[in-house]
Amino acid sequence: MRIKLFLLCITACFNITYVSSADINISRYGAIGDGKTVNTKAIQTAIDECSKTGGGKVKFPEGVWVSGTILLKDNVTLSLDQKAIFLGSEDISDYSIVDGFKDGTGQEMGYCFVGALDAKNVGIEGKGTIDGRGKAVLASGGRARRPFLIRFVRCVDVSVKGVKMQASAAWTMHLFRCKGVKVQGLTIQSRGLANNDGIDVDCCEDVSIKNCNIDSGDDGICFKTTSPYPCKNIRVSDITISTNCAAIKMGTESAGNFENITVSDIHVVSAGLGAVKLLSVDGSNMKNINISNVSGDKVNVPIMIRLGGRLKTFRPQDVKQATGSIDNIKISNVKIKHATTGGILISGIPGHPVKGITLQNININLEGGGSVEDAKIRFEEKIADYPEVRMFGKVFPSYGLFLRHAENIILKNIQFSTDKPDARPAVLAEDINQLVFSKWVLPASVSAEPVMRLASVKNANFNKVTIPSEPALFFNVAGADSKNIIIAADLLSNDKNKIRTGIEVQNGAVIIK
Repeated sequence: MRIKLFLLCITACFNITYVSSADINISRYGAIGDGKTVNTKAIQTAIDECSKTGGGKVKFPEGVWVSGTILLKDNVTLSLDQKAIFLGSEDISDYSIVDGFKDGTGQEMGYCFVGALDAKNVGIEGKGTIDGRGKAVLASGGRARRPFLIRFVRCVDVSVKGVKMQASAAWTMHLFRCKGVKVQGLTIQSRGLANNDGIDVDCCEDVSIKNCNIDSGDDGICFKTTSPYPCKNIRVSDITISTNCAAIKMGTESAGNFENITVSDIHVVSAGLGAVKLLSVDGSNMKNINISNVSGDKVNVPIMIRLGGRLKTFRPQDVKQATGSIDNIKISNVKIKHATTGGILISGIPGHPVKGITLQNININLEGGGSVEDAKIRFEEKIADYPEVRMFGKVFPSYGLFLRHAENIILKNIQFSTDKPDARPAVLAEDINQLVFSKWVLPASVSAEPVMRLASVKNANFNKVTIPSEPALFFNVAGADSKNIIIAADLLSNDKNKIRTGIEVQNGAVIIK
């Protein structure tokens, strides 16, 4: 006991720091942090040796370390000193592909800077920087095989925390078919090149992403299924996103299901193509999705939900699937300022409605300025098209909500405002069965266009809609199959002339209570 106490005292007096034998400094293997030497072989050797001896941390001390593709192995974590910069080589020949595939545009993908394949208990940590030097890589001839910055494939127990990631040649971090993933405290800055996504979660299970700051040229956080395996049991929270595209997106590549995903507390600084986009177009079944507490500014079409029939495959062995489904989706507590084009777009396709959608406590401020001519626009179906907010055109026929091919929709406590008067309807709904519509606040109507244009709507209930001044026309109802549309009498101030019905609409289809 006296000997142990003596050793502890010596350690305290001389401030001795013991380093675990499992921690490996890359300098020991010949790596040189001069910003010029390509250290791929030295760093890979350090990783391999660390894994063989039971695992630990491969440490990057202060310096500028250059490398091509490296692959993490079992039980290895890269640890970057705060003053360590890990640079991607500028020579595309220094990169290799890891489990290649084709993305939604048909481009060959899968090259990476830092990767892991079929590994367990792997990760990246520290306060240092990983810089892909994407523009330089592309200039060297990398356009046909642009490397992701980080890529984990079929890994179990992945941890990525604290580091700064920047300047990827393509997606910044891609997680494919991984289980047990924890991502925390990342700073991502990736702009200036095509497909500069922030974080892509692809066919993964049991994932947590929180407390990240993402500035990306493409989607901020994107859930994909490029194979017929699910994205499920995922939680995302406390994220700040600035993007040219969508802040939170599920889909485009959507061959596998999306299930049990919760997203909350998202602040969108700006988003050129939507705050929230849910897209099933390649056969996926999307269900049990809960998104809440989203705030943002400068967002083009804040909410988009699209079920389509593109039905692409992304790997040679995969089989084209039948049209999928979207069901049991809840989006609540959304507040967006300075939205453009339109507020909410929800659309299935003929014979395949989106179902079980609940939107609650939604407040969207829009530019406005739409004309009567804009209100006459008719959206094509575009069943097999790439899903995007402007897939139907740059102008919407309604400023607030476009709803088509949908069933069991609840829209409660929704508020729209416009900076400029808008002559378009607030709502356009077509081919809808089971619709609950209550507690809406809308800006004044400034034209003869109806506030709400309904076509082929069945089993709908409209009540508690507040408009500053009484509109010339509240409802326009069309479609021979429209029926059981219940409208609260106080919306019309006892003036049934506020409802216009087409000659094909059956008597008794509209009920005033």
